[in-house]
Amino acid sequence: MAGTLYLVGTPIGNLNDLSPRAIETLKSVDFIAAEDTRVTLKLLNHFGIRRPLISYYEHNKVESAAVILPRLLGGESCALVSDAGMPAISDPGEELVRLCGEHGITVSAAPGPSAVITALAMSGLPTQRFTFEGFLSTSNKSRKEHLETLRHEHRTIVLYEAPHKLVETLGDLYDVLGDRDIALGRELTKLHEEIVRTTIGAALEKYRAERPRGEFVLVIRGAPVEKGPRLPLEDALALVEEYRETGMAMLLVMLAPRRDRAETIFTTPRSCAKKKPARKSNFRFSPGKKRAIIRIQKFTTYRL
Repeated sequence: MAGTLYLVGTPIGNLNDLSPRAIETLKSVDFIAAEDTRVTLKLLNHFGIRRPLISYYEHNKVESAAVILPRLLGGESCALVSDAGMPAISDPGEELVRLCGEHGITVSAAPGPSAVITALAMSGLPTQRFTFEGFLSTSNKSRKEHLETLRHEHRTIVLYEAPHKLVETLGDLYDVLGDRDIALGRELTKLHEEIVRTTIGAALEKYRAERPRGEFVLVIRGAPVEKGPRLPLEDALALVEEYRETGMAMLLVMLAPRRDRAETIFTTPRSCAKKKPARKSNFRFSPGKKRAIIRIQKFTTYRL
C-alpha cells in the first residue's frame, strides 16, 4: 500500500506559529523533503524533531522526485516543507503533488501560515476577491508583459517581491497600472514587521530614498469597475416600446437621481415571441425616486 505525502505549512517568520498538528506530522513521517535542508534543520532542532531530510527545490525537483516517488509507492510517508509558508504555493512542490495524483498516492495537508493571506488581511484593501501572481519575472520585458495582463484586473492583486528588485517593480507598476492604492507587507510576523499603506507613487519615492530590507508582499487595489453608458429617459422609454413590440420578454431600466437620465441594465430575448403577442407593457415611475420598474408579459417585477 502506498504511503502519504503531507504538505506541512511552516512559519513565515515567528517559530511559534508552527501548529501542534504540524509538529506531530513532522515527528511521525519517515522522511522530510525540504526546499533548503539547512533552513528546515534549524526549525526541526528548535522543536527537537529528528527525521531524515532530502533536498527538494526548483533546480533538483526532477531528480529528487525520482527518489521520493518510489519511496512513497513503497509505503513510506513524507512531509514536504518549504523555507516558509505553505509548500506547493509559488513553489516546486506543486509538481510533486501532481505526480502523486497521477500515481494514486494520497496527499494530505497540515495547513500553516501564508504570507499571501496574512498581507491581504492586514492591507485594508478589498479581500473578497483577489488574484495571487507570485513573483514577477526578472526580465524587464516579461515583467511588463505580465503587468499588462493585470491592467484591467478588477480584483485585488497580490505579488511577492525581493528587496533588491522592489524599486524597479514599483516603477513598472506605476507605469502600467497608474498610481493606485498599495499596501507593502515586510518582515511579516517577525520582530520588525511593517505594513505600509500608501500609493504606488508614494511607495516608489519612499524606497528610492531608503534601502528596502526584508522580503515584501505587495497588495494592490484592482482597476476600478467602469459603469455602463447612460441613456436619456426618453431614449430608455423608446427602447421599452421597441422591445415590447418586437417580443422582448424583459427589460430593466434604472433611473439616475435625475429624472431625465436612465441606464439600461439587461434584456433577455423572448423565446415564445411567435406563439402569443406580448401583453401591453406597464411602465410605472414615481417622482422623486431613483428607480423605474418595467413589466412586460407575465414576468415578475424586478427592483434594483
